[in-house]
Amino acid sequence: MIYININGYEYNRDIYELVRVFFPHKDIKNIEYINQNIDGYLLHISIFKQNNTLNCSSKLFVDNNLVVENTENLDAVYIHRSKEKSTLIGIKKSIYNTLIKITDKKLPWGILTGIRPIKIVHELIEKSISIEEIFDILVNQYMLSEDKARLIIRIAKRQEKYLYPIESDRYSLYIGIPFCPTRCIYCSFPAMPIKKYSHLVDTYLKNLLIEIKDIKDLMKDKTINTVYIGGGTPTSIPPNYLRRIIEEVYNNFGQTNIKEFTVEAGRPDTLSYEMLKMFKEMKINRISINPQTMNDQTLRLIGRSHTSNDIIDSYKIAKAIGIENINMDLIVGLPGEGVEDIKNTLNIIKELSPENITIHTLALKKGSDVINHVDNFILEDQNVIENMLEATREFSQQNGYEPYYLYRQKNILGNFENIGYAKDGLECIYNISIMEEKETIIAAGVGSTSKVFYPDEDRLERIFNFRSINEYINRIDEVIERKRKVLS
Repeated sequence: MIYININGYEYNRDIYELVRVFFPHKDIKNIEYINQNIDGYLLHISIFKQNNTLNCSSKLFVDNNLVVENTENLDAVYIHRSKEKSTLIGIKKSIYNTLIKITDKKLPWGILTGIRPIKIVHELIEKSISIEEIFDILVNQYMLSEDKARLIIRIAKRQEKYLYPIESDRYSLYIGIPFCPTRCIYCSFPAMPIKKYSHLVDTYLKNLLIEIKDIKDLMKDKTINTVYIGGGTPTSIPPNYLRRIIEEVYNNFGQTNIKEFTVEAGRPDTLSYEMLKMFKEMKINRISINPQTMNDQTLRLIGRSHTSNDIIDSYKIAKAIGIENINMDLIVGLPGEGVEDIKNTLNIIKELSPENITIHTLALKKGSDVINHVDNFILEDQNVIENMLEATREFSQQNGYEPYYLYRQKNILGNFENIGYAKDGLECIYNISIMEEKETIIAAGVGSTSKVFYPDEDRLERIFNFRSINEYINRIDEVIERKRKVLS
């Protein structure tokens, strides 16, 4: 158990998440008072003024003995943000500089615990802060490694042509299909095995089309940017059902208005020739065929019912049919895999040469089989994960891929990140939009979340759909009414 006691400041999620990075497998508890001897770890944080300077002292006790401490001058923290945010950054720096002394962990992301680190760079660029000063803030205030600071600045600059100028009337559309052939061991999404829930597909489709039509009315004075059909595995439903969804999108929003239309095809065991041919006929210009790994033993372990050869065959058929832009997802850190395994996967991917490659680092998500039975799996340590990620970086540099979006997740192995790579001019606009949150995303379907962007206030308002398919079907009027309240 890790106990946290803080005086002069309110305990919050940011502090909890930073401490959890150092102690990922321990329970963390905030205590208001220290009125007895405490066995184990106690992190005592105190905010105080001395000589008109606001300071933060962090002390770590182990079995009541002071082990290490650090004091940070909070007034010296300057990040071109509010005083409140600057104070929190200073407190986190004090905690970081205390705990880093007693761990052998590498923390290349410093004190950052959020999902979207590139948003910080965009915020500073919008304030006309120089790249040199942004780099200094990232390294010396947020405690990022120089490599990570350079990486997110580089990605932010590449994203600018897709994000700016910010247009308040621009939006993208997300459509969720919550069915899959089987459930992978790392998955925490509300995805349902298609064989078990096939009787609900027709009813789900009818409700989904109702929601799409209503979105058209709500967004009639706005400009659509991109469309993304995700899941689940959208291609687990029959091609004629998916065609109806695509037709409904075109009927309501126009075809030439949409700059990019992505379908998350995902698994090759759902990609028939008929399905891929339909995509081409319906002018879908981007799909994903996601191997996760090209090692057959791992595919079986994670719950996939296809082989690496099936992936290759699906990719070649898609290219022969004329699909323009194909993404392939890979996961670093899958159970039982090491550096040689990821290199084997990359060697096969090299021959296919997809336009996009997204490198995920395995995250141990609540609700997934891998976290529920973590002791049954062999997971590599931080150093091996870092070497695997380095292999993917070298691969991207040698084969014409540049990083274009990045995000992080809770409980991600090694405290690393997920990076999307693309060949020049073939970046996924939707991925940039959803991560950097500079435009409205309207979402339809089970478990989806709309995010309405107010640029004048730099604020998002979220609208949640039900995660249960039965609730979504039976309460579709409530789903629509939630959107109306916000959007009208």
